[in-house]
Amino acid sequence: MNIQIFKEIIIKATFFCFLLIITLLLGTFPSLAGEPTYRQGVDVFIETGVDPPDRVPTWYAPQVAKPYAPVFEILATRGTQGRYYPYTYAVTVKDLAKEHGHDCEGLTHAANCCYVAFKILFPDRIIDRSVLWGITGKSPCWSDVTAYLTGARMQYGNLGVFKDKRYGHCIILYREDTKQAVLVTWKKGINNIPWEDVMLPEKIKWETKVDTEKVMELKNKVRKAGGKCNAYEVDLLRYYQYMHINDIVSHPLEASYQTKVLKDFRWEDWVDPTKIIPNPHKRADIRKKDFPYRKKPISTE
Repeated sequence: MNIQIFKEIIIKATFFCFLLIITLLLGTFPSLAGEPTYRQGVDVFIETGVDPPDRVPTWYAPQVAKPYAPVFEILATRGTQGRYYPYTYAVTVKDLAKEHGHDCEGLTHAANCCYVAFKILFPDRIIDRSVLWGITGKSPCWSDVTAYLTGARMQYGNLGVFKDKRYGHCIILYREDTKQAVLVTWKKGINNIPWEDVMLPEKIKWETKVDTEKVMELKNKVRKAGGKCNAYEVDLLRYYQYMHINDIVSHPLEASYQTKVLKDFRWEDWVDPTKIIPNPHKRADIRKKDFPYRKKPISTE
């Protein structure tokens, strides 16, 4: 055989083997390819908007009726050993307040942050809680909202705390099937935590009804006074917060919150290792979410 022809055969065979190995790897481990678990309208058909969201204002969630109060379309599974539901259910800030224990500004800020980040992670607006991880600061408002909306929990190793305390009022949402991570926080101008910087560069371009500088000044005063603060100032602070949140959800949320897609995201770069549970449990309630259906509707196969 001609030596040149033999060399060409060897090169082509080597290239073919390389392609075959890559194809097998990507097919065996979809996460390596960054492919979504499912494609809405292609291999699944999930109906949204079929569960009316609770947007009736009440004393513990007056902001739900505002035009830009977030509504989340959540995808879950049928029971602990079931497949995906073919429908989503709706979640509002009113639902989050019941889980968290009270309505507060932090709860609404966190919900708004998640909503803006989800628009990047889930362009079809279907939030699959089985593929989400989250990182928050130590605030119970922000961590409760993140856990509720993502399904992430510390005992499963997919809910973390920022190692850098400057990110206390930020959230990172990570979608494990597509390997996408989004950092989200408020824009400068609606922030009202006096001892914390805004960790992304954008500022709001609209004028708030409440002077956030006054709110931060009052927060500092009440905080430093401890249990000896003025009762009027406590009520005034709550009123400011109430006015501020209702003002924010009267505007498009992108006008008040900002995001950054994190390339080459690594969980260990962001999470406080001292707050990680060793040997986390593996979730069992989602393992059959895409289990094959029976060949026939009436069948034991």
